[in-house]
Amino acid sequence: MSEATSYLAIAVAVIILLVDLWAMVSVFRSDKTVGTKAAWAIGLIVFPVIGLVVWGVAGPRGIKEGPSSPEHSKG
Repeated sequence: MSEATSYLAIAVAVIILLVDLWAMVSVFRSDKTVGTKAAWAIGLIVFPVIGLVVWGVAGPRGIKEGPSSPEHSKG
């Protein structure tokens, strides 16, 4: 493997890791049950790439209600 290929592989791995972490934070911020959150987290850890694709299609979307202000709301 050339040096450029090695750097590319490392960059792709880091990007996948960061997107996986973002997905996991999103899962744990959702309003799903603890069991559902744990199942998604395990799936994302065991299958990082496939888990991201499945999470992107069918993952939890609801975010817990938290403090907000009128200027930060989308409505």
